[in-house]
Amino acid sequence: MHDVRPVTSASLPRLAAASLAGAAVEFYDFFAYGTAAALVLGRLFFPSFSPLAGTLAAFATFGVGFVARPLGSVLFGHLGDRRGRRPVLVASLLLTGGSTVAVGCVPSYASIGVAAPVLLLLLRFLQGLGLGGEWGAVLLTVEHAPAERRTLWSSLPQAGPAIGFLLANGVMVALSAGLSDAQFAQWGWRVPFWVAAVPALAGLWLRSSLAESPRFLEIDDPVRMPLVEVVRRHGRLVLLVAGAMAVGYAVFYTVTTWSLSYATERLGVSRTVMLTCVMAAVVVQAPLVPAAALLGDRCGRRPMCLTGCALCALWMLPMVALLATGEPLLMFVGILGALLAFVTVFAVISAYLPELFEARVRCTGASVGYNLGGIIGGALTPVVATALAQGSGRVPWGVGVYLTAMALFSLGCFALLPETRPSRVPAVEPATTG
Repeated sequence: MHDVRPVTSASLPRLAAASLAGAAVEFYDFFAYGTAAALVLGRLFFPSFSPLAGTLAAFATFGVGFVARPLGSVLFGHLGDRRGRRPVLVASLLLTGGSTVAVGCVPSYASIGVAAPVLLLLLRFLQGLGLGGEWGAVLLTVEHAPAERRTLWSSLPQAGPAIGFLLANGVMVALSAGLSDAQFAQWGWRVPFWVAAVPALAGLWLRSSLAESPRFLEIDDPVRMPLVEVVRRHGRLVLLVAGAMAVGYAVFYTVTTWSLSYATERLGVSRTVMLTCVMAAVVVQAPLVPAAALLGDRCGRRPMCLTGCALCALWMLPMVALLATGEPLLMFVGILGALLAFVTVFAVISAYLPELFEARVRCTGASVGYNLGGIIGGALTPVVATALAQGSGRVPWGVGVYLTAMALFSLGCFALLPETRPSRVPAVEPATTG
């Protein structure tokens, strides 16, 4: 058996901080593309399309990243279950950061023709491939954390998406406010992608010093083909996890990506105002992640997820009505309510999903299930929402109905999953084999 080094109270905060920093960098890269897709990529890379078709095409390239994420989870999950969680952190961040910087260097359609959207599509695929390995950071924290506070500690990397979003959109707001429309379209939108090189290098430095997971070091016989083992023994569980995750992706990318396009193109709200509304809601939501995680440690993971799905189902129709007003304060309230429902689920997910799978296939099982949910809830939602809103009146009720149905679908999947709180499940072992 491998020698397992104990984790001290001092090293666990450092580990969580390094995981958080890396997650923030990777999601900064992912969100920078989503915001650019909503605001400018359609007319630069698909100029022969109508404005609506161009936006749909840009969102389609956005969705490619979600399709690539499960493939990345298979690739990096194999590495994580065979070689350890730590190598995954470095490799995934390197791939995501490099492809993001390259997006900022792709010439427009006017310069190189059809090669421009092809290159954009390829780089977006590589972005998603790298982000598919981000669960290595989550697992490293989960498997170091004490059982009674596992949800709290593992929720810290889950704050990475909020921080990455704020950084990406903060840069976009500054550029949008300081540049003319022509300047923003010509070169301003590229700056957030170039800037990604700095935090990516910092994240690589932080992650290179982390210790390997003690749970991985205890494994004497790593699974030869983790994906085969997951499909054979945990196939039903993976599908339930994917369905359960769909609502979080759908809600988050509706309010952070589709709403930008809808408000600026349909309602005439300025880019700066809409980005500020979304960012303000994320600022309020982010500090509540640890609070929701504490409830997950006390009340259980599954009850929190069921509650969050129910809140999402109840809020989606009011949310689209508030968005349709075009009034910044009301739009902020609508977005904030959706994000609060979202965080009720996602604050506990980073502990919940690993606890569902045995350690030998945990990296592959949790990551594949999580990222398959991204295809269901994240890849298609901006495209579907844009199409539904186009055929509606002032209020896009079809978008609200679609999101409500997604919330109810995920609620049903969570209802079929077991509870995994440590009082019922020792250490971080699976509650079921699926």
